[in-house]
Amino acid sequence: SEGRPTSLTAYQRGLRMSTITQAAKPIGVGKNKNRKRRLGVQPRTIVAFLLPFFLPFVLFYVIPVVYAVTQSLLKVVHGAGQYGTSSTVFAGFYEYGLVFRNQEFWASIGRVAQYGIIQVPVMLSLSLLIALLLDSALIKGKAFFRIVAFLPYAIPGVIAAIMWSFLYHPQLSPIVALLSHIGINVDFLSSRLIIFSIANISTWLWTGYNMLIIFSALQAVPQEIYEAAKIDGAGNFAIAWRIKVPMILPAIILTGVFSIIGTLQLYTEPTVLAQIAPSINSSFTPNMLAYTIASGNNYNQAGAMSVVIAVGAFILSFGFMKLTSRKASL
Repeated sequence: SEGRPTSLTAYQRGLRMSTITQAAKPIGVGKNKNRKRRLGVQPRTIVAFLLPFFLPFVLFYVIPVVYAVTQSLLKVVHGAGQYGTSSTVFAGFYEYGLVFRNQEFWASIGRVAQYGIIQVPVMLSLSLLIALLLDSALIKGKAFFRIVAFLPYAIPGVIAAIMWSFLYHPQLSPIVALLSHIGINVDFLSSRLIIFSIANISTWLWTGYNMLIIFSALQAVPQEIYEAAKIDGAGNFAIAWRIKVPMILPAIILTGVFSIIGTLQLYTEPTVLAQIAPSINSSFTPNMLAYTIASGNNYNQAGAMSVVIAVGAFILSFGFMKLTSRKASL
């Protein structure tokens, strides 16, 4: 217009350049930065999510393991005389030597080995059989039977052992009374049958748990494989034995590893039954013996025994896993 300068002022130039620059930006650049700023993961968030796991893990697993290993390398030296003071000194593997020379320890290992030879194959066979039946078309109401099979695992081990102790007691058990009525006298708490009685409780408790692991593996197998086998004329038994079992072998191996570890950790069932079974003493299993030794304030030998049990469980489970994996690959 008349009377106004035709050239743009510096302010107008800056305003126009700013508008051009904003228009030249790629669409969404500013939004992406804001989104990253809003969704950025803060270290405190990571700590808040990991703390509920790591805090109990460190308190109830890492610290006890470190404490047991530390105690196993020490020993208490008592001073001379009646009033001599005792001191704790580093002893290396001295306590481990005492553990390996302890006859009660080897006797408890023998009982646990006998228990494992009886219980583990029976439990895994039942778990596999139930899982195969639930995965087949022969069973109706699969959800109901899954819950029924898994229900014993929901019962705490101590409660289950107390319940079965009533079923084993000669004066209280309806099973013993029924067998006695037909002329069969049996004592489930005798030294001859106590291993089988304990194995029965563990099998009843853990079969459903292992079944669920195997059943989950079966659900992951593509159905097209079964359909192809049926087209080739394979029956239900052939499909189960020649197709399903080989394909879920890793899950079966996993349940075997868990069972081996649980065998060496046997404690709850014999401890509860010891209240009514004279054949169970305080050194019946390695864990019971370690607890008894620790109760006598001999923490060093109890720590060494605990480490030996843990290392033994690792060697057995790792060896079982390598052996079965090698056979599966042949």
